[in-house]
Amino acid sequence: MRLSVGLMENRDAIEGELRGSYTDESGKLLQPGKYTFTSAIALTPQEPNASFALSDVTIGIGFHWERREQQAFRGGLRVIERKGLTAINDVDLEEYVTSVISSEMSASCPLELLKAHAIISRSWLWYPKAAPHVRGTGTGLIRKPGEIVRWYGREAHEDFDVCADDHCQRYQGITKAFSATVESAVRATSGEMLTYQGAICDARFSKCCGGLTEEYPVAWDEQDIPYLVCLYDGEGARPSMTDESWILSQPPAFCNTTDSRVLAQILPNFDQETLDFYRWRVEYDPDELGEIVKSRLGEDLGRIVKLEPLARGPSSRIFRLRIVGSRETLIIGKELEIRRALSRSHLYSSAFVVEHAANRIILKGAGWGHGVGLCQIGAAIMANRGTGHREILRHYYPGTDEPVARRL
Repeated sequence: MRLSVGLMENRDAIEGELRGSYTDESGKLLQPGKYTFTSAIALTPQEPNASFALSDVTIGIGFHWERREQQAFRGGLRVIERKGLTAINDVDLEEYVTSVISSEMSASCPLELLKAHAIISRSWLWYPKAAPHVRGTGTGLIRKPGEIVRWYGREAHEDFDVCADDHCQRYQGITKAFSATVESAVRATSGEMLTYQGAICDARFSKCCGGLTEEYPVAWDEQDIPYLVCLYDGEGARPSMTDESWILSQPPAFCNTTDSRVLAQILPNFDQETLDFYRWRVEYDPDELGEIVKSRLGEDLGRIVKLEPLARGPSSRIFRLRIVGSRETLIIGKELEIRRALSRSHLYSSAFVVEHAANRIILKGAGWGHGVGLCQIGAAIMANRGTGHREILRHYYPGTDEPVARRL
């Protein structure tokens, strides 16, 4: 099976390099070398190991690790014209999965983590194709006087199956170092997907749950998914704590690690720049925060006087927040809209406690990401301790079936 992956959009020109021979749609042969594409073209590789590189590919769009890189890809290259130029990579499914698990995490991760990730990456990709009637796609918006509730679901891309960035799954081609372990993980799980009562799972995942995973409707539309629930990411019984004491403490959990050796093994280089993922802190001047809210939401509330959590999910993530400004008051949700509104990029998560002190607004938080489904750092630590990939999947997706290979 082949997929189309969107690599970049809305460009006036696309700078690239062919690392092997390609033919265009007319059969014309293009030799290796540098090219500037300014109009539509479709290129097919003529050698098994041919690849192409693109300059200025943006990764981490909108997040605190956003940057531009040169990236290389195998498979076909299409450039289409729609509001500028869009570059698309046509690639085999298993090649795509190999790249995803080397981009989301490090290729040096333990084998059992990579197996688990290969299975959930296939499942996440194929879920909307297997169940096109289900909800959970697109952006939802509920707008009332004084209230904005917005969630950002799975994007339905018009020109390709998935994008290459964190909005879908990280896919950085062959840019990130592959390893024999990655290739072994993909071969060992070839075609396998996670199912629940025989149906392919919507296998969500995030970087660090902060010790508790979150249930699906806190982040997205109002539906209960039996295998996307709140669970303790540790051994034994879940510690009994209030939301505030949970966030302000350092409870034991698989994802609670500061071991630089382990983190260097399991995280891509740019993720290693974020070391305060389990517990974090940011602070703002009230006027500064008011400007951030205005720029992010288009609502001029004035200087921010108070942030008041109104509703939290079971992992302590806020999904309804009152923002009190000197001019206006606004209630916002859900979790990603809250993270987006209170940061020039995005807050690490919406699990935070608010403190007001000395003309400062201080947010003390837990976790990195929406927290739903598999916790990537927690799963990597489990694998590092010898836990098998099937047990990892049972832990994060309770009640699911044993993974099975599907014919696509």
